Amino acid sequence: MRRIMICAILLVVAVVLFFLGAGFLPRWWAHRIGDQVSQSTASGIGIGLFYGSVFTFLPLLVLWFGFRKRRSWKVWLAMLVGAAILAMPNLLTLGIVIGSGNAAHAGERTLDVEAPYFRASTLIGVSGAAVIFVVLVYILLMRRRGKRTEKHLRTELRARDAATEAATQKETPSE
Repeated sequence: MRRIMICAILLVVAVVLFFLGAGFLPRWWAHRIGDQVSQSTASGIGIGLFYGSVFTFLPLLVLWFGFRKRRSWKVWLAMLVGAAILAMPNLLTLGIVIGSGNAAHAGERTLDVEAPYFRASTLIGVSGAAVIFVVLVYILLMRRRGKRTEKHLRTELRARDAATEAATQKETPSE
């Protein structure tokens, strides 16, 4: 009964925080980005690429390190929370882009005026970082596979050399 009460309280707190955040965070984030970009197209592109790439690549890296080995559920939860925290700038921008509330619309207008090209550059940075991450993981996995294949082939070669050596010693009479 105690666990049910704790879960219910946490759920109510989460819902309240969600609605408070939905009304406040998009507008706040848009103003923070607007202050950084200062209506400069070049700054909007550069900062958007930076936020999109860095805050996509780092969470993916945390998730990869966290989930590639068997760990306890607490470690997995911690890695998931850490990745979500690292991805927060991109999640806030996504909330502005796909949000339907008044704060999200106000954030869109703020970004349109104060941070030109920030949203598009963020999307490009996210896509690029995801592609780079997938390529790096593929390279690492293929490297590991290649090392296993090499080890297996070296073992086979040693066994074949030992068999050949034994056969030549049987054929050659000892003096």
